[in-house]
Amino acid sequence: MITAAARPRGNLIVISAPSGAGKTTLCKALLAHYPDIKYSVSTTTRSPRKGERDGIDYHFMDSAQFLQKLKNKFWAEWALVHDHYYGTSADFLNKTLASGTDVLLDIDVQGTRQILEHYPAAITIFILPPSLNVLKERLKKRGSDTCETIEKRIRNAKEEIAQKHLYRHVIVNDDLETAVKQLITIVGDYRKGVKSALDF
Repeated sequence: MITAAARPRGNLIVISAPSGAGKTTLCKALLAHYPDIKYSVSTTTRSPRKGERDGIDYHFMDSAQFLQKLKNKFWAEWALVHDHYYGTSADFLNKTLASGTDVLLDIDVQGTRQILEHYPAAITIFILPPSLNVLKERLKKRGSDTCETIEKRIRNAKEEIAQKHLYRHVIVNDDLETAVKQLITIVGDYRKGVKSALDF
């Protein structure tokens, strides 16, 4: 169950982006710079991609198990994305934040809306691609999706980008090195107390 907390001691960092915008790469760079940040491993009902490991990249679960946990209010946030369920454990978030540890959440816009209902002090960051054309080319180069799936991801990307106003910060991932520096600076300012949830 989600417990009420006025303001957790740890920072909850939420990063969202359209598929192919470079979110995973940026998250890995942030964690490499701040190794004490705890990455929240999401649960998904989709099949593992090549090289993905259960418990490391995602917790993989079938739909029946996921929906049972949904009935038991296990998820702090959950979403149905590209025909698969994704979710974050409320118990994990509450215990980790209460211990004073910062947590990184890599979730979509639907999930962010839910997180903000329970954790309004969350640091929300949206990663934008330079353009939809660039995004489409990145998805093609990834080589893991069919043309039909890529078109669906582009349609979803348009909807997600239209909701970037929900986020406190927006980073355009045009040049990766620049985007990494911006992300590290933003998170660092909160960790040092230069920025606060009260500023927004």
